[in-house]
Amino acid sequence: MALARTFAVALHGVRGHVVEVEADISAGLPAFVLIGLPDTALGESRKRVGAAAVNAGCPLTQKKLTINLSPAALPKQGSGFDLAIAIAALSAAGTVPPDSAAGAVHLGELGLDGRLRPVSGILPAVLAARDAGFARVFVPAGNAEEASLVEGIDVLGVTGLRAAAIAHGAELDPVEEEPVLPPQPEVREAAEPDMADVAGNDEAIAALLAAAAGGHHLSMVGPPGSGKTMLARRLPTILPDLAGPEAVEATCIRSLTGAGVGKDLVRRPPFEAPHHTASAAALVGGGTGRIAPGAIVRATHGVLFLDEAAEFPPSVLDALRQPLENGSITIHRASGAASFPARFQLVLASNPCPCGHYGSADEECTCSPMSRRRYFARMSGPLLDRVDIRLTVRRLGVAAVRSADHQRSDRTSELLRARVETARAVAAERLRGTEWSRNADVSGSWLRAGERRLGSRAIAPLDRALERGAITMRGYDRTLRLAWTLADLDQAPSPDVDHVGRALFLRRGIAS
Repeated sequence: MALARTFAVALHGVRGHVVEVEADISAGLPAFVLIGLPDTALGESRKRVGAAAVNAGCPLTQKKLTINLSPAALPKQGSGFDLAIAIAALSAAGTVPPDSAAGAVHLGELGLDGRLRPVSGILPAVLAARDAGFARVFVPAGNAEEASLVEGIDVLGVTGLRAAAIAHGAELDPVEEEPVLPPQPEVREAAEPDMADVAGNDEAIAALLAAAAGGHHLSMVGPPGSGKTMLARRLPTILPDLAGPEAVEATCIRSLTGAGVGKDLVRRPPFEAPHHTASAAALVGGGTGRIAPGAIVRATHGVLFLDEAAEFPPSVLDALRQPLENGSITIHRASGAASFPARFQLVLASNPCPCGHYGSADEECTCSPMSRRRYFARMSGPLLDRVDIRLTVRRLGVAAVRSADHQRSDRTSELLRARVETARAVAAERLRGTEWSRNADVSGSWLRAGERRLGSRAIAPLDRALERGAITMRGYDRTLRLAWTLADLDQAPSPDVDHVGRALFLRRGIAS
């Protein structure tokens, strides 16, 4: 057999594309030619595959071997094609039955000793193979646990090239090999933060509850030590567990980053808190070679917390504007383009001025009015217009600290999460049959039409704010969404004038 084929998967973002790996053996001087738009890491597979095949006891042909990765116009990246290239070459040489090789997808990087090394992105790759109609996929033994999360496809975890060839029916003597396992991250047992740890700040906690129930973005402004970071880090604890497509998507993103997945899908909402020196590429994603996901992608279905938001470069902050609207990010580079989900809750925290003491009762601010305006101008108007809830958080007094112990049992994260789940269930029932499940995602035109349209009395405060120019049309719709969330938390059939007024108050900022 001079021509054989098998299949692999090329990842672009979280989407996988099945690639046909063709091997042709022809007369001529010994050569190993790889074509089909490979990157540098994939181009080096010729050396890896050749050495691995020899050390595994199934050497490649001594004739001219040509490997074609089809479709040729699709860029291919990474070392995960090694196993497919080796199996295709062995199939063309007659070592592996061609029918068996052509009916499976092969993923994994080969070491020089012939063993298979784990690779990142196994979960989205196996999902792509299953969706393309394949019933069998070969993966490194170190990735078998992750790949088995995909139902409807037979996953074979193999330790090396020789084991894969034998599984296909090659007449080779089996050899015991130690599987190459992925590095295990250091696990530190730490107690999960709880909202009951927060002293006072009743209005702030009520605002966080609304943000969690509706998926709304949040901004907090206050002096150092007022509890902004403490509040933000406890927002994920009151968010419901991920389920269904959300859990699969969050797990695929974790797989892409190489962080390790384990035996189950990601269930808890992720939390990302990049430093204020992060670049735009670190925040939204990018890279000169392979396009890597950024912090907004890793925070999908969770929380992206930007502490000291006014210290971020304006260009970095403005890169968030499009993902906040679309819920996704497409990154274009000379090597190609990659699309990632980016549906996260944004939490901004900043000081009121460079020195941090503006508005404080116990500290004197040393900043000029111009420096304060320049400081906040880093967060552009269009960005803040996409934030539904704006809080002014103040330092606690002695009375609030002493009374905190009496309030802890009334607002634990577990109790607040139950309220959030109930409110989201009400919203999901109302939005059944639409493409949305959270109030923050609903189209404004849908809320302003038909039976969802609020009465003139309920909407009067919002209409007056729009007429005065106090809010934009985007702000009008976002306030409506927040009003529906407040009504869901109160188990009301629809927002009344009180809910609309509270939503408008939250959007324009409150003092806690």
